[in-house]
Amino acid sequence: MALGLPDAITACLFDLDGVLTSTAVVHRRAWRRTFDEFLRPRGEPPFTEADYLEHVDGRPRYDGVREFLTSRGITLPEGEPDDPPDADTVHGVGNRKNDLLEAIIRHEGVTPYPGTAPYLRAVQARGLSIGVVTSSANARKVLDAAGLSPFVQVLVDGVVIGRDGLKGKPAPDSFLAGARLLGVSPEHAAVFEDALAGVAAGRAGGFGHVVGVDRTGQREALRAHGADVVVEDLAELL
Repeated sequence: MALGLPDAITACLFDLDGVLTSTAVVHRRAWRRTFDEFLRPRGEPPFTEADYLEHVDGRPRYDGVREFLTSRGITLPEGEPDDPPDADTVHGVGNRKNDLLEAIIRHEGVTPYPGTAPYLRAVQARGLSIGVVTSSANARKVLDAAGLSPFVQVLVDGVVIGRDGLKGKPAPDSFLAGARLLGVSPEHAAVFEDALAGVAAGRAGGFGHVVGVDRTGQREALRAHGADVVVEDLAELL
């Protein structure tokens, strides 16, 4: 099993935030501030780590807003994609989070995890195809800032998901789209995910191997959602 993958695997589909780059932490900060500022005037308890993992992590931005607010019994009008960030709509709340995220990335930059570049170089050297599949609409900026764009042959991000009307994770649509663009069938592609919704999407899509990347101490939950193997960093697969 070269690269920690079955021999039949010819393509790798990586989630971005929390798998290749540490931006999952930045997303979490932006979500917490956005929701806390929304919840506080309504007398609601603050947004928690459990809220993030269960309702937001790995999902497209507006799906995350809907899922979390529904869990609190709050319903907002959908609004429009260009709603201002102070609008009390699903799109407005999502846009506030995105503005905060972009500001953090501008000021703090993006750092890949230690094992990311070595693993991507090894995958590339073996001749396997590389795609990134992420719910983030900021993926191109993150990949460029982290110096990872040269490795990536195909990108399915939040922009593509919205444009093509794909269902977000835990549905497998975005990963299946990535496999199609790389010209491989799911059984010959491996999915790398840190989010429970993403691992579930990899399993639901019939992919040949699903790697759970445990950055937050949820090893057993990743396995329960369908990971074939769980690592703390991609370097463990080398």
